[in-house]
Formats: sequence, structure tokens, C-alpha cells
Amino acid sequence: MNVKPSHLFYQGRERKPVLDQARGVYMWDVDGKRYLDGSSGAMVCNIGHSNENVLEAMRRQMEKSTFGYRLHFETEASEKLAAKTAALCPEGLNRVFFVSGGSEAVESALKLARQYALATGEGSRWKIISRAPSYHGCTLGALAITSYAPLTDPFAPMMQAMPKVPAPRAYLDGLDPEDEATGHHYADMLEAKIVEEGPESVLAFVVEPIGGASTGALVPPNGYMERVQEICRRYGVLFILDEVMTGAGRTGKFLASEHWGLEPDIIVMSKGFAAGYVPLGAMVAHERLVEAVLDAGGFLHGYTYAGNPLACAAGLAVIDEIERQDLVGNAARMGVKLKERLEGLMQRYAIIGDVRGRGLLTAFEFMADRGSKAPLPRHLNAFNRFVQIAYDKGLIVYSRRTRDGTEGDHIIIAPPMIASETHLDEITEMLDASLADFTAEIRPALEQAV
Repeated sequence: MNVKPSHLFYQGRERKPVLDQARGVYMWDVDGKRYLDGSSGAMVCNIGHSNENVLEAMRRQMEKSTFGYRLHFETEASEKLAAKTAALCPEGLNRVFFVSGGSEAVESALKLARQYALATGEGSRWKIISRAPSYHGCTLGALAITSYAPLTDPFAPMMQAMPKVPAPRAYLDGLDPEDEATGHHYADMLEAKIVEEGPESVLAFVVEPIGGASTGALVPPNGYMERVQEICRRYGVLFILDEVMTGAGRTGKFLASEHWGLEPDIIVMSKGFAAGYVPLGAMVAHERLVEAVLDAGGFLHGYTYAGNPLACAAGLAVIDEIERQDLVGNAARMGVKLKERLEGLMQRYAIIGDVRGRGLLTAFEFMADRGSKAPLPRHLNAFNRFVQIAYDKGLIVYSRRTRDGTEGDHIIIAPPMIASETHLDEITEMLDASLADFTAEIRPALEQAV
């Protein structure tokens, strides 16, 4: 049957079912099929779909105003959300710049960092160190600090290449993540890179406290985060935390950096910050950075929708719901139970080589052999195929390739923070059925490879 092409285009030509409605952790297409949102979209819908309190807050704001340009007006909604956001961040990080998404937040952080260097007489600093693999956004500036070959290679001639250090994938390197020596081993690679590049040229280090799409819920080894913060301080390098995916409670703390008591110079957030109700993100910077930049003439940067009152009203209502329902606590409690269920599946299915994560940001990684850590043959496209099998059964999960985007396959399980044990049981049941089908499907290819 011929299907009429869509006027929309994103990646491929494949058409998807048409969404009709969404409530809580469930979504329905126009044919009435129900899906469990096991990844909160792209780790976005932290408080679930169609929360009536958030919708009502948006209605109230729409009756007042839906837009006020930031250079013409201050708005009550943006001022309240900025104050609330600052109160949830480490001391001193009390200056907020709102954006419409994660890429914009990262781009804003890079430009603020550079303007701070210029304002303080350190114009030689311009290099941003990040990790490989990593993902920080799709704008050219954010892509320059991303290391994920399928997304970065096509645009490499258009970007200023930035230095990278290895991500702390202890499980692939056969190291003990519980041993602080492991964490120091990876952190010391940052110091070596700073020295190699010349400390006077290095502006910042950007890192996700817990890995997102590129490394699949990678929790750093003990000692790593504290050590990289200390190294940044020692060399005068700004410490920027990308909490686009981990912020707003997903890992069992409002900010993942709280697990280690970190005090960064800049934090960026989006995704769960407004939980999918509107496009919204934030860059939160230490006041010393902002004051220096303002004294030097102001922040030479901006977006039309920065501080949009409707978006900010929704964001404030989302945080209110996170606090009212203790969703951070629920993410911590349910995260432990979810990880236990995934570890149970690992015992049953040999192709699961690793289970990791914290709170309701978890993942498992496929491997052809646990001992050698060999990935599944790349031609199987396991990361895409498994997602489709689960989707056909009514479970939405998220996937990427672990090894710089070219091979290795991980599946992220990150349901909304309202998830109950009943929801976890349903997720586990559908994962089990999907794994059974997928294992049977790829068995001939694996036997042939052996």
C-alpha cells in the first residue's frame, strides 16, 4: 500500500503512528493502541503527560500574556522561575538565562565562559575540553564539543575542533568502578590534556555528571567527579555541568551533581526542566562570572524566546509538581527497583553485557560476549531493531550506540518519575518479551559469527 509522504521531515522516510492523547505514563495513537512511555520521550517527560496542575498554570498565564520580549519587559513568571531555579542550585549559582532547549543552553554556556575570559583579561583561553564519546547538542558550537561520529563527522569542516578526553567507561576497560583509583585514572587524563594543550589556552571542561545518550546512563567511577572538579580549580578552568538530561530529579536528586556535592561554575538544564509541556531550558551561572561580563558591557548573546512567560509559567508549575509529589524521592526509590529488574533480565539473557544507571535513568548494553566485551555485529543494527520490537509491543524505549556512535548498542529505560512498581512490572514484562524475540531473531547471525 502506498503511503502519502509527510510534509514534515526529520531523519528517515518511515512514517510513525499519529499521536492522539497522552496521560500519565501512557500514550495512545489515533487507532487506539496504547504505549507505555518507558523513556519519557527523549528523557523529557519527567512528571508524566497531561498533568492538570501544569496545564492549569499554563491556562492562567495564557490569559495574561503569551509573549513579552526580554529587552522590553520583565515578567513575573520568568522572575519567579529564576528565583526558584537558583534556590535549587549550589550557592553562588544564582544567575539564570532561559532558553528553549538543551543545545541552546550549552551554546549559551560556551559563550558566557568565553566572554568571562575576555572580561577578566584571559583572552588566551578558548579551548573547551569534553569527553569521547559524548553528546552536548546539535548546534555547531555544541557539536564541536560532542564526540559521536555519525552526528559530528559530516559537519567537521564547519567546526572548530575541540580537545577530548576518554569517558570513564570502566566496565569496558575491565576496571573496578568502586575503586577510587579507577576514578582518578580517568580524571587524571583531563589534567594531562590540559597540560598538553597549555593551561593558558583551556577555557572550560564540559561533562554530563551521569552519561546520557552517548554513553547510556554511565555513572562515573568513585572519585572521578570530585577529582575533575579539583583539577579544573587548580588550572583555572571553568567547570560546566551538562544536566540537560540528568537535571530536574531524574537521577534521584534534583541535580545529579548533588550525588557528589559538586560546585560547578555553570549548570545547563532542559528536557525534564519543563517536562515536555513547553520548550524550555536554562543556563545557571555563578554570579562572579555574570557580574564580570555585565561590567564589561553585557552578555553578547540571546534568543527571541528567552524567558518566554508561558514557558516559564509551565516550568515553575513542573517544579511545583516535582516537589508536591516528592518525585525526586520516587525516582530514587523506583530507580533501585528498576535496576534490580534489569539485572534480573541480564541473568536471563546473555546478550545483556552491562546494566547501569542511577534513579530513573538506567540502561543495559548488548554484547556478543561478556568476557571480551565484544559488541554485537554492527550490521544487526541492534539499537534500532530492539527499539522497534519493543515499540510494536507497546513499549517506548530509547537507544544509541555506545562506542562513538559506530558500534555497541545500549537501550535506555527512563520512565516518568511518577512511575510505580506496577509500571515497572509492566515495563519488565514487555522488555522480557522483546528480548526473547530479539534473541531468537539474531541467534543465526551470532552462531554464524562464531
